[in-house]
Amino acid sequence: MSVSVQDPVMNRDGRDDERFQAAMLRDVSRTFALTIPELPPGLREVVGNGYLLCRIVDTIEDDPGLSSVQKRHFCTFFAEVVARRAEAAEFARDLDAVLAPTVPKAERLLVRKTERVIAIGDGFTIGQRQALETCVAIMADGMAEFQERKDPAGLPTLADMDRYCYYVAGVVGEMLTRLFCEYSPQIRRHEDRLMVLAVSFGQALQMTNILKDIWEDRRRGACWLPRDVFARHGFALADLEQGPGDPRFGEGLGELIDVARAHARRALDYVLLLPRAEAGLRNFCLWALGMAVLTLRKIDKRRDFRSGQDVKITRRSVKATVAVSRVSASHDALLRVLFALSGGAPRASRGV
Repeated sequence: MSVSVQDPVMNRDGRDDERFQAAMLRDVSRTFALTIPELPPGLREVVGNGYLLCRIVDTIEDDPGLSSVQKRHFCTFFAEVVARRAEAAEFARDLDAVLAPTVPKAERLLVRKTERVIAIGDGFTIGQRQALETCVAIMADGMAEFQERKDPAGLPTLADMDRYCYYVAGVVGEMLTRLFCEYSPQIRRHEDRLMVLAVSFGQALQMTNILKDIWEDRRRGACWLPRDVFARHGFALADLEQGPGDPRFGEGLGELIDVARAHARRALDYVLLLPRAEAGLRNFCLWALGMAVLTLRKIDKRRDFRSGQDVKITRRSVKATVAVSRVSASHDALLRVLFALSGGAPRASRGV
């Protein structure tokens, strides 16, 4: 990685900050490192910063060595840091001291660099900072709540899964929408509609991740699937290890895939509300949506998968998604056709 642990917080310039954030993004998220550079300069820096803030909350949530009490403490502490009511250096020092050895090096480095990430945000507008602060506050509180409720037998209902997806990803969609609306008066005219669709956009992406990562989450003692959906098909999530190959489990999985696809369809509606002239904004959204839709298609075709690697889309598919989006981003009718052809519509909508 090109950023050292000793990088100074002071005496920086905008180019240094941009390089720093780009380097961190490359190490903690290949997807966002790919999509964020598509955004116009007025958004690229703040969205990159917002993602790094959210990634710190994710690091707290994902750490297998932290108790739910510790996770609540650090989530609350970090929300206070982002709101400039607590010291970033103290937070970074305290969290770094208790992170599990298995936490990826890039994420540990990001925690250590909290002070710099926060300092970059000092240069944003009041509206931008409020959007980031609101997102982190809601996400941190929600993630802490669900860590306290974590159960290897899953969540009670689909409504609980919806709430979890909102805290993990829906709030990010809301944050992005607030930033987009501040950036463009034309986008702001659709703010109310966009804010509703943003939650669906986030849920489409998060449900895809949950379905892809079922077995990795299981090994960490977590399951974010809803028990009521699988119970309708005669399968108990307490017996999740017996899931692969059990047609009842596959039927429950299929129902959730269709729910995710319905949210993906609303995510496309979100994209189509963005101005056609804003190709960068549309590509930023379309690439993430396209990769999610292709992943859902792979999961649907192989419901007996046993690892996220089994249903991970190929680099070739990623490149094809990028190429097709670049050509079609400003053509609404074409985007709808491509979405349907890629398997994005729920089965009922495709006459299955």
